[in-house]
Amino acid sequence: MAVDDDDQEIIQEEDFDELNEMEDNTNGSVGCSLRLFLGSSRELGLGSKSKWESSTSTSTNTTLSRNISIDFYEGFVINPNGRFYRCWVNIIFLWSIYSSFFTPLEFGFFRGLPDHLRNLDTMQMVFFADVILQFFVAYRDLHTYKMIFDKKRIAMRYAKGSFALDLLGCFPWDSIYKGTGRKEAIRWLLWIRLYRARKVTEFFRKMEKDIRINYMFCRIAKLITVELYCTHTAACIFYYLATTLPPAKEGHTWIGSLTLGDYKYINFREIDFWRRYITSLYFAIVTMATVGYGDIHAVNPREMIFIMVYISFDMVLGAYLIGNMTALIVKGSNTERFRDKMTDLIKYMNRNKLGKGIRSQIKSHLRLKYESSYAKASILEDIPIAVRAKISQTLYIETIQQVLLFKGCSDEFLSQIVMKLNEEFFLPGEVILDQGSAVDQVYVISHGHLEEVAIGEDGSEESIAKLDPHCVFGEVAVLCSIPQPYTVRVCELCRLIRIEKQAFTSILKLYCTDSRRILNNLLKGKDTDLRIKQMESDITYLIAKQDSELALGVNSAAYHGDLYHLKGLINAGADPGKIDYNGRSALHLASSRGYEVIVRFLIQRGVNVNSIDKFGISPLLEAIKAGHDRVAALLLQNGAKLNLEDPGSYLCKVVVDSNIDFLKRLLENGVDPNSKNYDQRTPLHVAASEGLHIVAKILIQFGADVLSEDRWGNTPLDEGRRCGSRPLLKILEQAKKDCMVEHDGIFQSESTHGNMGE
Repeated sequence: MAVDDDDQEIIQEEDFDELNEMEDNTNGSVGCSLRLFLGSSRELGLGSKSKWESSTSTSTNTTLSRNISIDFYEGFVINPNGRFYRCWVNIIFLWSIYSSFFTPLEFGFFRGLPDHLRNLDTMQMVFFADVILQFFVAYRDLHTYKMIFDKKRIAMRYAKGSFALDLLGCFPWDSIYKGTGRKEAIRWLLWIRLYRARKVTEFFRKMEKDIRINYMFCRIAKLITVELYCTHTAACIFYYLATTLPPAKEGHTWIGSLTLGDYKYINFREIDFWRRYITSLYFAIVTMATVGYGDIHAVNPREMIFIMVYISFDMVLGAYLIGNMTALIVKGSNTERFRDKMTDLIKYMNRNKLGKGIRSQIKSHLRLKYESSYAKASILEDIPIAVRAKISQTLYIETIQQVLLFKGCSDEFLSQIVMKLNEEFFLPGEVILDQGSAVDQVYVISHGHLEEVAIGEDGSEESIAKLDPHCVFGEVAVLCSIPQPYTVRVCELCRLIRIEKQAFTSILKLYCTDSRRILNNLLKGKDTDLRIKQMESDITYLIAKQDSELALGVNSAAYHGDLYHLKGLINAGADPGKIDYNGRSALHLASSRGYEVIVRFLIQRGVNVNSIDKFGISPLLEAIKAGHDRVAALLLQNGAKLNLEDPGSYLCKVVVDSNIDFLKRLLENGVDPNSKNYDQRTPLHVAASEGLHIVAKILIQFGADVLSEDRWGNTPLDEGRRCGSRPLLKILEQAKKDCMVEHDGIFQSESTHGNMGE
């Protein structure tokens, strides 16, 4: 994660102080990240070898507090939160104040320390001891947020950082100046010691966040300190400029030519030190305030040049002071908002008696949010949605494309996913998902490392897998609608991008092909991923369920004649020829409802026009049965057939139902009227036995044979005589006569042809 330098300093230095036995009335800590101490030392081979225990358990809290209180780790690595080092930091802070103020004074007023002040230079040994100590102080890696105990890494970090300046500041420059023949260039190296002023700045930064101290008091004290230090330094430089001229030309300096009342500053080097310092400080203050009375002014060009630079700097300093005072009045400071938020948060936690574990996590997230300003939503909340979508596309598309779960998915699908993403940062040791919990987010790791842990019934832990960048977790629970199988815990500072379950499932419903591909990607990893292998049956069931629901969606759109929805489903990847649990396709339903446009669309999409459902019915039969002649003609044009498995039995059933129109359409579409059922009975047998003379007439018109015998040797005419229906007998006897005449005509025609042949 990219963090500004100032934020890095805040995170690194301030959190060290707050990690040591924080109470609720202090400023927000990063206590939850302490849980990484044991894990970090174990990984580096420096700490306890025991397994990581739950952050919510009492034993872990006891262990952590014991680890915080120690001063040293193995191999003489100093704990930055131990009492020894905290006391040492306070000592260095006090000496840093002395060094910051005394250095300009030594440079301006002393050309070599006098004998009675020479011992002050020996105090640089304190800072030299601090330099040596820094090679053994553990630190928190800003990239992983882990505590680093490796002495080699600690030494390399400090050597590449402030070691050179810290070491140069410890040199006895006064003794070197005297030993090199009082060369003026050596004295200028004293200013290196001002690098220690950063410790004073860090002190004020911490004090501003301490909610036990009034924020306005902190800010005013800081501003006064800045103003006094600037004028103090300017006063020392003013005096230094006067001393750089030889004694013979001292009258051509601002202080050598100065007369205040009856007092003249001739031979000012012999004047009392405090009178000289106060005079210089007065000159610096009235110059900064630009309210001088003309009693003190620049005399030579060097003083004029410095005053011009000084006044220019004073304008910037004045703007800084006024701006900060204005921020105090209107409460526009981020730090003040942070303090107010932390105060309200602590009151809330005290009122609800929240445990220490959750207190630490809440404070940590508030501190991280304040120091790094990572929340994208708060930054972009005023940006239009369309622009935010483009920003998300730029930020996250490359990460999403490298996720194995989304391998092979369409660009449109990935674009929809990216638009719904949000990012979050988590500190080491935090639990993102608990084992057995309901999951409503799918997480993708953008940066950092996590681990999956199985929690046993006895509270024991077993590491299941390490999660690296571009890994996904929470997807199995969301897709399969099951509880989270494992606990997911942060190993180092991580940046996660997440999508809500509702948004994720909604996108999956729109892109059917990509949804199926995602499930297949899950199954492909079952051989190498234990968690997926154990969920194989759930995923397989989900795929089957999804296919079934998709077929129902396509069939429903075809049944209701919703061409727009049907096109949308098919364009999203749905199979138009997919059958439902009864073996019926969308073409069956569209044909039965008579939707010619949908039938034509499905035929163009390559749907099988001769598919048979579980009841032996084809789309053409559905259209004929419902009387949709135009749809039936369209199906016939495209090669559709009735494909009746048992046309005799089917026609007999139609005859029994007396469905005359349906019977006519079947016969017109080529069904043989002499088809027989399992008893060798034709539809005419059934019509004659039931006395259905109209049905019998229709069958005879389409060529039904009145002399056809069933397995008992009965003909339709015999059945008609038993029935006793006169209209029926008349029709059957007339059909018999016509049949006999036809047979006689055929016989005579064959005989005539035979005689002629002889």
